Amino acid sequence: MRVFWTVVARELVRFIRSWQLVLVVLYAFTMEVYIAGSGIELKPRNVAIGYVDESGGGLSQKLLHYFHEPEFLPPVAFHSQAALSQAVFDKEIILGLIFDEDFERTFRKNKHATLNVLLDATAASQAYTTLSYLSNIVLNFSDTAFSVELVTHKLFNENANNATFMALTELLSITTMLSVILTAVVFVKEKEDGTWDIMLLMPVDAKSIILAKSFSQVIIVMIGIVISVGFVVFGAFDTPIHGSFIAFLVLAFFYAFTGAGIGLFVAAVAKDVMQVAQLSVVIMLPLIFLSGAWT
Repeated sequence: MRVFWTVVARELVRFIRSWQLVLVVLYAFTMEVYIAGSGIELKPRNVAIGYVDESGGGLSQKLLHYFHEPEFLPPVAFHSQAALSQAVFDKEIILGLIFDEDFERTFRKNKHATLNVLLDATAASQAYTTLSYLSNIVLNFSDTAFSVELVTHKLFNENANNATFMALTELLSITTMLSVILTAVVFVKEKEDGTWDIMLLMPVDAKSIILAKSFSQVIIVMIGIVISVGFVVFGAFDTPIHGSFIAFLVLAFFYAFTGAGIGLFVAAVAKDVMQVAQLSVVIMLPLIFLSGAWT
């Protein structure tokens, strides 16, 4: 056990002496999280809308008045569906609405009129949010009466605050990235210096050395998480706490340790630090996109 803690202390001292790496980690857990929380907007803003009105009535214009700033730009009229489709394809507009000639008559008859929608979904997150706004606008416009009242409860981020959501998702993304990269770099550095084989020949259990080196990087990540949560998530964005902060730290510790395991796999395959960066990108991109943080 003494050897274990000696190796942990040695790795922590090496990290502190590498002031460039310390600055990178501090930047990632502070400024990167702050920039993501304050600079990324998930709500639709200035969405360009186009429409084709074949109904020729006032009902369609009344519906279009619901699309107002700052979420939507003033709707632009098109003369044909082909021109509207081309505008969406050319990214001149994001949302296209098509009112067919029977729209107003069908709506006044049974309120089951069809509204055709063209949506640029290349930006999946923005398209999904825009479609949700459109659904709510149409629902409020039609004034449909439900037999059951629909009530939405949000257990977290009740006000749908972008800063609260993006700061936490960026924190978890940074945690994943650094727990993988830092662990992999520690072992690959030993390979490059030629000291790894020497360490394995020492009368010390190799598993203890591997565990100690991984544990030291998890400690660094956990310190970064505490700094980020204290100064950015709670300090800058005043995120409310719902649940146990201790439970969050415990789960974050196990999560970082899981990332360290992925870092061991990267270190086993990579031959130098450059390959660590390349393999980490290949592994990280699917993890981030499948997590739902950016999509």
